[in-house]
Amino acid sequence: MASTSRTRRGRGRGRGRGSGSSSLPPPPSTLPLIIEEFFIVVCEDPLVKKKLPNKFADYLHGQEPAKVYLRAADCGPRLWTVEVLFDGQGRMYLDKGWEKFAIAHGVDFGWFLHFKYEGDDVLTVKVFDGTMCRRYYYSDAKILTMKATTM
Repeated sequence: MASTSRTRRGRGRGRGRGSGSSSLPPPPSTLPLIIEEFFIVVCEDPLVKKKLPNKFADYLHGQEPAKVYLRAADCGPRLWTVEVLFDGQGRMYLDKGWEKFAIAHGVDFGWFLHFKYEGDDVLTVKVFDGTMCRRYYYSDAKILTMKATTM
């Protein structure tokens, strides 16, 4: 039996024929490029500056921050101030302050770091260890609460 593909035409609620507008989204080439999430794999010394993807640097072109604020996902409101270095050739690096964040979160070789740009120069970071399992960190308030309930 030969298979045939059918195109479903919308019915009612402004879709389909006679609605005056197409129900299809615009082609991808006409949509604005928004880079909100990216990842890096730690392939070298975890404590030295980290290069961010060129597309993310391009996304910030004209609004290059002098510093960003890193927040470990699900770890409360603590922000880590990290200076940003642009090398003049469109490359962007996490520089001074990165080492403190990396040490505090135990970042090591082969780890996978997922970044989400929240706006206002804030990047939320999810950390995955060498087994590709996500690491969870606790805020000071959560630690105090846990200690109080175990006493």
